[in-house]
Amino acid sequence: MGVKKIGIMIASLTLVLVAFYYFYNTRELYGNDEASIIKVIKSFDSYSNKGIEILEIKDFGNVRIVGFLSDNSPSYIEFNKNQKGNYKWSHIQPQDNVSFNMFVPFGERKMMFVTNYENEIAKMQVDINGTTIEQSFNPFHATVTWVDFPQKNKDSYEFRNWKYYDESGNLINENELFN
Repeated sequence: MGVKKIGIMIASLTLVLVAFYYFYNTRELYGNDEASIIKVIKSFDSYSNKGIEILEIKDFGNVRIVGFLSDNSPSYIEFNKNQKGNYKWSHIQPQDNVSFNMFVPFGERKMMFVTNYENEIAKMQVDINGTTIEQSFNPFHATVTWVDFPQKNKDSYEFRNWKYYDESGNLINENELFN
């Protein structure tokens, strides 16, 4: 075998490897912007035919949390920034057939509330480790609302006495949504 043939084989192999690397890397989906986040969400079979509405994209260091509606159902997806600076998905969670839902993203000491256009809740109260938290919401609007957990010295939280009120201050529901 001549030097020329070996050179052609090495060049061909290099070209194939470069093409494979390029093809593989361009197929990977990342959550770097709103359009790519929607592509990531729709890449899951259970979301492929659903309408997706991004409500909020929020970064916490190398973690990106996105609140969205999937066919009007509150949902969220979490991404982690990789070494190349791209956001790769790590967790997705829907909640079907509700207008108001709470999520606790991994590693965050916050509650994330995602509401849709049918949400009637204007105010919520909950006791977390003995501290009463009160939060207002904008009813009949799709929103993401963040609530910090109270400071504490242990790694667990106890939620008690959930109360939900409408715009007129009437009690809608008590202790049923998240218990």
